Amino acid sequence: MELNSMASSPSWWRSLFSPSRNPVTVHCFKRLQEYANLKLVTSSQEKKALASLKEMEKIIGYKFKEKSLLQQAFTHSSYQESESYERLEYVGDSILNFLISKQQFFMYPNLSPGSLTALRAANVDTEKLARVAVKYNFHKYLRHENPMLSKQVAKNLLEPMITPEMLQQNPVRKLNELCHKKKLKVRFRDKWLKEGIYEVIIDNKLKGKGVYKAKKEIALNRAAEDACNNILNSTSESLK
Repeated sequence: MELNSMASSPSWWRSLFSPSRNPVTVHCFKRLQEYANLKLVTSSQEKKALASLKEMEKIIGYKFKEKSLLQQAFTHSSYQESESYERLEYVGDSILNFLISKQQFFMYPNLSPGSLTALRAANVDTEKLARVAVKYNFHKYLRHENPMLSKQVAKNLLEPMITPEMLQQNPVRKLNELCHKKKLKVRFRDKWLKEGIYEVIIDNKLKGKGVYKAKKEIALNRAAEDACNNILNSTSESLK
């Protein structure tokens, strides 16, 4: 009698698979739907990432065999789903120094080792490398989860790489050459971290001072320029 009652009930077994009647089935259907949506999103992200890699390869002019390395090179430490570029950066710094050293060694055969060192330092400066990155739009491919990076606006700094002619105008280099010519002993006193100041000591006397709390390099250059002017002025006075 009970069996006949169950058999004659309106499709009792169908309710087991009906999302509107069975809580367990409702949950299962929702999870399946979420999984399907996740797969669609993941697939879309993978296609976008693959397209980005191809764009980067086109800009660089090199096709990577191990594309994960290229992707890692553009991954910030704030991005949780992949290893960041920090370990590659360690290797890259050394390689970059070598490549620029090699290029300048053959490009400027008459430059002294000291001049080559100063030229290389100018070209591997963080600001100069940032300009190159912006020039080729590399910053647009950086993967990160840091809101501050998204808010920062990059200036379109397209100045060329530093040349020996440009380097000659650097106040620190100008001061070193002037002191070398006049056989003066020069040293820099770094007080920037606490006071935003750089001082130039020449033959144990204070001859230059530069103040700029926002950026260390500007304070240094101002101090060197001040020292140069003081040396030239004192030379002019002695000739009168």
